[in-house]
Amino acid sequence: METQEPVELVQQIALSLWGQFESFVTGLLRPWNAYQLLIALGVLVLATLIARLIAPRYHEWLRGRDGWPKWRLRFALVIHRQMRLMIFVVLLWPVIWIMREVTWPSRSYLLGVIGSIAFAWVVISLVSRFIANNALRGIVRMAGWLWVTLVILGLTEEVQSLLEGIGLAIGETRLTLWTLLQALVLLTGLFTLARFLSHASAANISRVEDISPSMRVLMVKFLQLLLYGLALFIGLKSVGVDLTGLAVLSGAIGVGLGFGLQKVVSNLVSGIIILLDKSVKPGDVISVGETFGWINSLGARYVSITTRDGKEYLIPNEDLITTQVVNWSHSNDFVRLDIYFGTAYGDDPHKVRKIAIEAAMAVERVLTHKPPVCHIVGFGDSSVDYILRFWITDPTGGLTNIRGNVYLALWDAFQANGISIPFPQREVRMLGDGPGQPETPTGKALD
Repeated sequence: METQEPVELVQQIALSLWGQFESFVTGLLRPWNAYQLLIALGVLVLATLIARLIAPRYHEWLRGRDGWPKWRLRFALVIHRQMRLMIFVVLLWPVIWIMREVTWPSRSYLLGVIGSIAFAWVVISLVSRFIANNALRGIVRMAGWLWVTLVILGLTEEVQSLLEGIGLAIGETRLTLWTLLQALVLLTGLFTLARFLSHASAANISRVEDISPSMRVLMVKFLQLLLYGLALFIGLKSVGVDLTGLAVLSGAIGVGLGFGLQKVVSNLVSGIIILLDKSVKPGDVISVGETFGWINSLGARYVSITTRDGKEYLIPNEDLITTQVVNWSHSNDFVRLDIYFGTAYGDDPHKVRKIAIEAAMAVERVLTHKPPVCHIVGFGDSSVDYILRFWITDPTGGLTNIRGNVYLALWDAFQANGISIPFPQREVRMLGDGPGQPETPTGKALD
């Protein structure tokens, strides 16, 4: 008997809804109801003609609004797509108001229902457009249209009773279709609100210059975790889900994930450590093994590094903790670069050092308030060897290119001042074919 009661209840509700539908269809055949349908159809045709006339001009005007924010462009795009329905609402409601003044209210009741539904659909289309996810936006829009239509037609109680009659018993808990729909709608709304609040808070936090970049990222991640966790907790609690029974299950799942996802957990913990100790932050120029670039973003599992050639490397957080990392801009932005060169023994080394320093200071990115220095580091086989050291503050602009510019400046300065850059000299001796024949020396210059 207990298993048959829900089935009988569903049958009764379905028969009631079918009876109301038959009454509604029969009522449409009455003369004034038919007149109202014809009026609504005529207004729809007129709205279609006006929309076809206005839509192309509005679209051309909208294409010139490139500087608008995204939310305003989305709103304007919804107006373009729903223009016919919006014009239909604007034209229909004056007709309804006029008919209510000149005739009986019952003779405009059907038009009022149609106008209310059309207006509600326009509002839902405009509001749902602010949801970024296409699939979620479509689900919210269809659910909103269906629910508003049922409310206006006065069928909410029957539909609710029908959905509550369809369910599945799990132990002592009965899970109905109505409960699932409530949970879906509530969780969707709460997650959308959490997403909006997290993005707005992240934008505000990113503008606070007193907080370090790594702490900003940590605050944003913590805030997102808190907001989404609260949304899930409030949503499940609101629909009557007993969360105490999930404690043991979540503990068992946590232990299993701890063993199965050690690397993932290690990267997550390493990411938190990186954010707390401020060893690296967005914008820092670092070297990890053979990878050299600047940090684009800090993620929960990896660090995004962009190199000079446009490649983006995703370095696991664990590697930044366990391996050696060169942070070129950890405490300050000053970076010292060294280049080596040699000149002939016949050139005055004092003059060479002065010319080299002046040439380096003439390069655009080389700092002048931390002047370059040049030292002799040895006497080679064919040259006097020097080292030139200079400073820059923008390593993200590249290191190879600034070294190349300094070398080119040295070349031009040495050419202008008669300083020669020697190359190795080698002597090759050609041995004779027979014994006792003298050797023939031949001088060769090998580069």
